[in-house]
Amino acid sequence: MDDTQALLEQIEHSCRRLKMAQSTFGRLAVNDGKLVQRLQQGGRVTVQTVERVHRFIEEQDGTSASALRSGIKGLRAELRPEHNFRFYDNRQKYLMFVNTTTEKQIIADRAVQEMSDTQPVPPAIRLFDGGAGDGTALARMLRGLHRRHPWVPFYVVVKEISMENIRLTLEKMPDRLKEHPATVLVLTNLKYAEAPNLQPDTPAGASAMVWHEVGLEGTSAGQFEEQIQQLDPFLAKNWQASIAPSGNPMYRTPTVLVLYRKDHHFTLDPIIPRRGYAHADFDFALLSQPYRANAPLAFKTSKVITPLVRALRPNGKVMGVHSHGNDPGLEIIRKIWPNESPFQTGRAAIMQAVSDELGSAARDYHFHSLSDEQALFRYDIRTLPTEINEHTPIGSSTLFAAWNAASYVAQIEDGRLAKALSNDRYLEATREVLQRHQGLWFNDEIYLISRRSRLN
Repeated sequence: MDDTQALLEQIEHSCRRLKMAQSTFGRLAVNDGKLVQRLQQGGRVTVQTVERVHRFIEEQDGTSASALRSGIKGLRAELRPEHNFRFYDNRQKYLMFVNTTTEKQIIADRAVQEMSDTQPVPPAIRLFDGGAGDGTALARMLRGLHRRHPWVPFYVVVKEISMENIRLTLEKMPDRLKEHPATVLVLTNLKYAEAPNLQPDTPAGASAMVWHEVGLEGTSAGQFEEQIQQLDPFLAKNWQASIAPSGNPMYRTPTVLVLYRKDHHFTLDPIIPRRGYAHADFDFALLSQPYRANAPLAFKTSKVITPLVRALRPNGKVMGVHSHGNDPGLEIIRKIWPNESPFQTGRAAIMQAVSDELGSAARDYHFHSLSDEQALFRYDIRTLPTEINEHTPIGSSTLFAAWNAASYVAQIEDGRLAKALSNDRYLEATREVLQRHQGLWFNDEIYLISRRSRLN
């Protein structure tokens, strides 16, 4: 019996004992009324979802969660959420956060501003978006870049491990391909160290890599959208991820997807990457929240940042963004967990670690010394103009959105969240902070590293 079947039997047994419909079970346990249906159709769930199901069964019918876990082979000790938790894989929290805050828009605008200082050379402006998420920042960034360079070809590499995020990103691309036809769009699930050159770092990975090139027919956004939608089976087959012992997601099949307009193939031919012959040389690389806040500094630099710094062409620039704290969002969290301090590594420590890792090559790079005014920016949760004031009660939807944003940014794992949600204290804390500040905002921090010109 595989793990999916074992979990289904556990749910069905609990439903019989509780005399509860399976859809009701899904809604109450994990806020997903179609959970059982998806499992029956071969769908997969995260370790965190399985843990939530087991906690619900334990609370409702008394069956020990540890006994339930023992029936799921995949729940080995080293794969339990407290050991391998990765917050950004939580789809519901992520999508609510993106759609209720202004972070992605501000990041995209700052990226376009920073790109104005670079000096691209023919045949294209070369852009890397690491951890692109749902593509919100990427789409806005490409719009801004088009305004500045309407006739210059774009070579854009999008690194994203999540199949759902790749689908959401692709949904935003037909309009970009219509407005800026001279675009080569490359999407990959490769690791940060592999993605710049579109090449796995082992011979086995290189031989297993799936490389798919699509020249899109037509000239309208609608035509491009239809053809991109037809890629869903390809994504479902090749964009699956598993969890490494470290807790980070890892591709099952290294995959590269190359898209461009077929009617511009002649112009774009020198830019289109070929398997085994792609090269980096980026003018700009955006690393927006690419790692967990509590990840070791050595991991952040060696596995994520330094490979992209090395992938810059002369005058190219890396812009990294991560949460900073010292804001009302963290105030909410500390009303529930007073000692919570999720943001331990600042920009100075990161740039020093990258410099140390580069060794003597560090002299070829400029590590920008930014003041707090230059490096820190604030983004807000979206509310109606009259929704938060001393005379009007704050609506429940705003409270839930604010709490979600605060717990998402602080990267609170599901186990602690479940305990916090057992009473209304978290809502009272959220309401108090929103009323005191007449809103809710967060602080992000930017760091910039650029490669010096060969003339310097």
